[in-house]
Amino acid sequence: MTNYLDFEKPLAEIEGKAEELRALARQNEEMDVADEAKALDRKASELLDDLYKDLTPWRKCQVARHPQRPHCKDYIEALFTEYTPLAGDRNFADDHAVMGGLARFNDKPVVVIGHEKGNDTKSRIERNFGMARPEGYRKAIRLMEMADKFGLPVISLVDTPGAYPGKGAEERGQSEAIARSTEKCLQIGVPLVSVVIGEGGSGGAVAFATANRLAMLEHAVYSVISPEGCASILWKDSEKMREAAEALRLTAQDLNKLGVADKIIKEPRGGAHRDSMNTIKSVGKAIEQMLSELDKQSPKDLVQSRRQKFLEMGSKGLAA
Repeated sequence: MTNYLDFEKPLAEIEGKAEELRALARQNEEMDVADEAKALDRKASELLDDLYKDLTPWRKCQVARHPQRPHCKDYIEALFTEYTPLAGDRNFADDHAVMGGLARFNDKPVVVIGHEKGNDTKSRIERNFGMARPEGYRKAIRLMEMADKFGLPVISLVDTPGAYPGKGAEERGQSEAIARSTEKCLQIGVPLVSVVIGEGGSGGAVAFATANRLAMLEHAVYSVISPEGCASILWKDSEKMREAAEALRLTAQDLNKLGVADKIIKEPRGGAHRDSMNTIKSVGKAIEQMLSELDKQSPKDLVQSRRQKFLEMGSKGLAA
């Protein structure tokens, strides 16, 4: 069953009518509704093209948060083999909002790390909706240290509304853990590539995405704060999230112009949730390309170029 976003309601009505006609035809074989159903399909296809032709930043936020969008677990299962998850931060607990472990990508050993939101009520609660606690970032640090020790490339998949802001997380050093994870990203002498597959929220995303190469899916977003949070602070009104989304310049297209995102990965028509497998294949090809660009660099060059990338970030496209 397809979940429709608010701006897709006209599409839902047309596709719903087409399905109703087909359901009636299945119940009564004498009914011939093929032509009417095909006409509705054509109308729905044209409307889908029109809706996604020029999405506003706020609508891109909605698409990035779509519950049926492929998540970290889906990418790991489809793109990696011999995945061996590693649990815990060796200090407090295992954070289920962060997945990570050893795996093979195109038969080459790598370390993969990512935020996992879950895909139903039970798993979303277990995964804390992709909002990592300090132990999640410390698990990531542990994995990056292992990758650096054994010379394994690191692949990170970013999809989080932000780090968890709860009292327990703050008591256990949330900001310090995020800072340490970001620092570790800058220190490791192995290729580090990152893909924003949905939401890239605040420092919770930066802690995994401080990479040599950063790619974003076409309708993914990456920002210092959510549009709702920004609107609440600036205008004291969370309903101004559309204006905030415009001001934040959080789309893949804006961030590519600013030099934050190195690559934009095209999504299927209607968003990643309408064709998950092709989306995952496209992400796999992008990861392969980014790793090949870094393959011949020495550990010293990898660290230096990564640091330089972030020192120059934002200077590109500021005049636009």
